[in-house]
Amino acid sequence: SKAVLFNFFISFLVGGEQISAIGRGICVLLGISLEDTQKEVEHMVRKILNLRVFEDESGKHWSKSVMDKQYEVLCISQFTLQCVLKGNKPDFHLAMPTEQAESFYNSFLEQLRKTYRPELIKDGKFGAYMQVHIQNDGPVTIELESPALGAATSDPKQLSKLEKQQQRKEKTRAKGPSESSKERNAPRKEDRSASSGAEGDVSSEREP
Repeated sequence: SKAVLFNFFISFLVGGEQISAIGRGICVLLGISLEDTQKEVEHMVRKILNLRVFEDESGKHWSKSVMDKQYEVLCISQFTLQCVLKGNKPDFHLAMPTEQAESFYNSFLEQLRKTYRPELIKDGKFGAYMQVHIQNDGPVTIELESPALGAATSDPKQLSKLEKQQQRKEKTRAKGPSESSKERNAPRKEDRSASSGAEGDVSSEREP
C-alpha cells in the first residue's frame, strides 16, 4: 500500500456538502494494492501515527508525532496512487478491486481508531467523487510505502511480476491449448521418417 501524508488543515466535500473536516493534523491518502494484507495495515498505521512531522514545544522541527500532539487524522481512500503509466495513459490494474478495497479500508480505519483516539480519526466517503480542500502547512508532504510494495517498486523485476500476475487473473481460463503446445505434443514428420528409415535399414541388414 501507499500513503501520502499532508501536514495541514482540511475540509472534505461530496456534491458540495461538507462531509468531514479537521483542524491541525495530517491527511492520509491511502492507495491499496492487490497484494495488501493485514500485515500492511499494521505497518502503515504504526508509521502514520508515529511519524515525527511536527515541532515540539521549543519550536524544534521533526520532533513530534500526531499522537504526541493529540492532533486529528483525516483518511481518504485514493486508488489512483497505484497508477502505472502505459505511455501517457494511467492504468490502475495494480489497485485492489473496489469491493475488496472497501473492506480493507474499513479495516485500516478500525486499526487506526483502536491504536489512537477514535474521535480524532476522520474519514470521507469511500468511492465518492470528492473535492478535497487542503491548506498544507509548511508545506509538508511525505510518501510512505509498505515494505512489500516498496521492494517491488524499487525492483523492476518484482513490479513486472505483480503486473503479470494480475494480467493472468484477468485472462480467461477457457482457452484451449496454444498452437505451440499442440506442436510440441504432435509427433514430428521428420522423426517419423527417420524412424521408418532406421527400421528399414535394420531389417535389410538382417536379411541375408
